Amino acid sequence: MTETILIQGDFIKLDALMKFASLVASGGEAKMAIADGLVSVNGEVCTMRGKKIHPGDTVSFCGQDLAVQSHDHP
Repeated sequence: MTETILIQGDFIKLDALMKFASLVASGGEAKMAIADGLVSVNGEVCTMRGKKIHPGDTVSFCGQDLAVQSHDHP
């Protein structure tokens, strides 16, 4: 199942997104999961915790898929 996550701004860093979406409980947990190759961005394993995630990107971790979209501001 894919969950839509709305972000403000042009991007969010991968580790921050994982915390924001409650995929992990802490930044340390996000760092370990990313370093261990358990997270993929747009279908490819990503080991860079500071990777910029932009609207339109999809992040997957432990069977959970996140579709990142931008908050629309009038």
